[in-house]
Amino acid sequence: MHGRFARGRGWQQGEVPSADDAPGWFAGRLPDGWFTGAPEITIDRDEIVVVGELPALEGEFADDAARAAAEAGRISRYREQTRDERIEIARQAEHRYGRKVAWGAKLGGTTELFTTLSSPVMTRLRQPERLVLDTLVDAGVARSRSEALAWAVRLVGEHADTWLTELRQAMQKVNDVRSQGPDLG
Repeated sequence: MHGRFARGRGWQQGEVPSADDAPGWFAGRLPDGWFTGAPEITIDRDEIVVVGELPALEGEFADDAARAAAEAGRISRYREQTRDERIEIARQAEHRYGRKVAWGAKLGGTTELFTTLSSPVMTRLRQPERLVLDTLVDAGVARSRSEALAWAVRLVGEHADTWLTELRQAMQKVNDVRSQGPDLG
């Protein structure tokens, strides 16, 4: 990427506009009544994902499968009815934050994400790591090394969630202290 959002840390990574105020921006920008509360906003270097809780379904359902089908149907209706407005909000946010915006909705036990970004990531692996990926491919767990690597990252994310959360919080504290800088006056 070149120009306004050129990346400065290494050949791929660098400075994109801060998205620290994105939750507030979306809270002010989203139409009233879309969600039952503030949406969950997840931000990384490439994408902002906005997931909101839809109003609860009313009525009785024969079983869990019927309830899940009704939830999926309501989410589908929300997606269709809000498409044009979501596209416009995303366009504004993408200009402001230099990241793609994806949407999702939750209702009961059902969560759906709409058209999220899938970013390529390059890495160099030595033979022991390549053998792990090849074993996953040979066993039919994954169709390719790329899919095997994505599977492994998801697995680590699921099992190390608490540790990753603590690490992100510690990094945020370091960024806060760094942004304050020393008082040289």
